[in-house]
Amino acid sequence: MTEDPLPDRARTDRIVRMGESPRNLREALRKSVWIVIWLVFLSSPVHDLVSGTHTPAATAAGWLGLAAFVAVYLMLVFRHMGKAFTGSLAVTLMVLGLGALAVALCLTLGAPWLGLFVYVSVACGTTFPLRVSYWTIPLTAVVMLLVGLHGGEEDARNLVLLVVLIGFAMTGVRQLVRTTVELRKARATVAQLAANEERLRLARDLHDLLGHSLSLITLKSELAGRMLPDRPDKAAQQVADIEQVSRQALVDVREAVTGYRRPRLAGELAGAQVALTAADVVADLPAEPALDGVPEETESALAWALREAVTNVVRHSGARRCTVELVRRQTLDGPVLELSVEDDGSGGSSSVPGNGLTGLTERLEKAGGSLEAGRVRHGFRLVARAPLEGGRASVGASEDPVGSGA
Repeated sequence: MTEDPLPDRARTDRIVRMGESPRNLREALRKSVWIVIWLVFLSSPVHDLVSGTHTPAATAAGWLGLAAFVAVYLMLVFRHMGKAFTGSLAVTLMVLGLGALAVALCLTLGAPWLGLFVYVSVACGTTFPLRVSYWTIPLTAVVMLLVGLHGGEEDARNLVLLVVLIGFAMTGVRQLVRTTVELRKARATVAQLAANEERLRLARDLHDLLGHSLSLITLKSELAGRMLPDRPDKAAQQVADIEQVSRQALVDVREAVTGYRRPRLAGELAGAQVALTAADVVADLPAEPALDGVPEETESALAWALREAVTNVVRHSGARRCTVELVRRQTLDGPVLELSVEDDGSGGSSSVPGNGLTGLTERLEKAGGSLEAGRVRHGFRLVARAPLEGGRASVGASEDPVGSGA
């Protein structure tokens, strides 16, 4: 999987997130296009105005009324889609004004304007709480039928089911948007809490490692200072002890930091599931891999491989499905643990490996493993191998799956 030539920020700027306000003009235009598509029901009122069947004064009033109706509708949808109803009187008055405009325009200009009630129903489903939407949407349909008695009864009957269905559909869309927003906030909160917990754990480990050593160094330094004038040989012994304690403290800190940064396959599989699901990629992962007897270096190297592969799938491949397999193989050089990540995406077109794959290759070679990555018939496949014992990893004939597909 080659590195994407576009910076991550440029790729992020192309995404319009559901339930979020536009971050720039481009996003505002994209959201506007999505909403404007649904203005198709205004074709009848527009055709009625340009047909010349009304007086110039009525036509001008119709255009003004239609412009006001569309402006209020777009304001409601843009500002309140996916947001909780705050009990704002202004929102309630805007929805009532939208309904009043629809009634007035239909009664004065005729049946072609009955389609406006579709937008009134959408506004009810978008802005009001569910318990209010459940009766205001049918009420909108009833009002439309009553208005239709004025001269468009058949048109009103044809639209009544559409008004009800679209209104209730918008309540579902609104709930989906709200749920998406809440999940995104919850995910960010969980990630922050996890990061804070890891910082606290590292702080505790460093405190436990260094507290005793630094206290001992301080005490021996004081002793050496007191012994130096009269007993320099004893002071020299204290200085030697200080050097030994300092070296051991340095080793302990290095081991703690190394353990802190070393990933685990179980954790990376869980993270891969979250990342792929968030990217709308169907994930087929081992459920509970049996990693008994797997050396830490091997597990760490394959965990890094899984992280890099999933990152490339999410960022660069455009895949819709990703399959991860973890298999024990018996080779001529000894048993190996093989990680395979395959997606059905298009990937990049460059044949030069990116920095991520280059670094991953070096990491696996350091652990005695190997890496293969390239295009397959229906996507891209990455295979990482690391030895379960000392030696060089290679492909063998026999295999034993580790865990089951999820």
